[in-house]
Amino acid sequence: MTEPHPGYFIAGTAFEAPPLAPGLYVVATPIGNLRDITLRALETLAAAAVILCEDTRMSARLLDHYGIKGRRIALHEHNERAKADDIVRRVTAGEAIALISDAGTPLLSDPGFPLIRAMAEAGQPVYPIPGASALLSALVVAGLPTDAFAFHGFLPPKAGARANALRALNDSRETVVFYESPRRLDDTLAAMAEIWGERQATVALELTKRFERVHRGTLPALAAEFAGAETKGEAVIVVAGAAEASAPDEAGWQAELVAAMADKPLRAAVDAVTEKFGLKRKEVYDAALALKAEK
Repeated sequence: MTEPHPGYFIAGTAFEAPPLAPGLYVVATPIGNLRDITLRALETLAAAAVILCEDTRMSARLLDHYGIKGRRIALHEHNERAKADDIVRRVTAGEAIALISDAGTPLLSDPGFPLIRAMAEAGQPVYPIPGASALLSALVVAGLPTDAFAFHGFLPPKAGARANALRALNDSRETVVFYESPRRLDDTLAAMAEIWGERQATVALELTKRFERVHRGTLPALAAEFAGAETKGEAVIVVAGAAEASAPDEAGWQAELVAAMADKPLRAAVDAVTEKFGLKRKEVYDAALALKAEK
């Protein structure tokens, strides 16, 4: 008796999954709404010899919903390095293996990087199966520039380290995106408001779910809105990049230079004006020499 071909169900209708070439398939899964999955993802998960899950219990809701019966193995941050060699060996032997996270696209603040590196070093194929991503979903509804952006995952949970990480991004011109736990959302927004001031930002909550919410405003306004609030579901914070600094007024800094030269040595006056106005030292030094020559 031949075994049935692997397959899946959509709204009670059965579909057969075509066979997969050997390799590791990185499969994006819904971030909330179970309908946000591609046909290719369903075919891949149904046909894979093994499905690597960040948490098999979390993934069961999706897989059971679509009648996918494949073997499930837990692959998470605590065991992925230990399991990587065995997975590479299985793919080398001809298996097709799928990798999923609890929600969204694997590796984006989720496990999988050591495994992908091991696959690449072994020269084995890795196939992306694109789909849902909280990062991109928040970015496209934020109303902030999308031509250049940087994703920084989760900020450090401790206040000092978090502040240092934010200050390191003070001069970044691109839109910046973070994931955050609901337990730390208020503290993180307060820190952003203190360090970055009146920048525009967006907080996206429960994306694609029934109670999806998108809050837009300045960082101080959002910090006040979420101060002490009890928030459910992981948040995505999207913040406008730093504004381009305007060139300092030439008459203004030269007047400051004249005043500084009145009671400081020339080099000290040049250093003070250079630092205060963010100018090139040679420009200020040449101006100081010209002023000195006029006397």
